[in-house]
Amino acid sequence: MTQKGLEDSKTVTRALKDKNISRIYASPYRRTADTVMDISRYLDQEIALVDDLRERKVGEWVEDFRSYARKQWDDFDYKLSEGESLREVQARNIAALFEIIARDRGERVIVATHGTALSTIINYFRPEYGFDDFWKIIDKMPYIICMEFEGRNLRRMTEVF
Repeated sequence: MTQKGLEDSKTVTRALKDKNISRIYASPYRRTADTVMDISRYLDQEIALVDDLRERKVGEWVEDFRSYARKQWDDFDYKLSEGESLREVQARNIAALFEIIARDRGERVIVATHGTALSTIINYFRPEYGFDDFWKIIDKMPYIICMEFEGRNLRRMTEVF
């Protein structure tokens, strides 16, 4: 893990250590699981890896990532060969989130994922959340929000860090 990654992991712990977390879920991609490793140790809880929380598959190398991302946000069905559209990313992320909500009803859990994945989740509940909002959080990692649900309905969303 890089020095920045270690610092990010400590930031997550400081932000969430007193939140009565009962379970930790994460994308199987190492950098995401590593980001919640420190709080996992602090809380003495295992990290449950959830494949459907993974980042989007781009499909091929993209020179101008900002333009590519804008195209995807302008057209949720746009994708490159062998890649995923934001609609596909959103569908699998929301399905994973709803499984977690059903499994851990009434509990406080950590769901660690990636910027695009998280942004599509936010967009599902707040359709006005778009490219400009996504682009703003790129330099905010780790970006920590608290989402409170009543069943599958988002009651409140607040920025933690």
